[in-house]
Amino acid sequence: MRLDADWMSRADDRILEHLSEEGPDSPKAMAESGRVRFSRQHINQRCKTLVEYRLLVHLGNGVYDITREGEQYLAGELDAAELSEQ
Repeated sequence: MRLDADWMSRADDRILEHLSEEGPDSPKAMAESGRVRFSRQHINQRCKTLVEYRLLVHLGNGVYDITREGEQYLAGELDAAELSEQ
């Protein structure tokens, strides 16, 4: 079972799942994939938040990838409520 946090939104799990399975990607590509059913703008904002909490890393040029902590969260091994902003 995943342990989410109050700061998380419904989009966050979809973003993390997408990056875990597909690899590094941009918010635009995630929105166009049909898997992350939110606007590019919303996905972009959520990615920035997930970077602040170390679940994603920004690789540059608008591309994000999941971190080890992000993978641990998806596996139910990390309580996101225990993370603090960088």
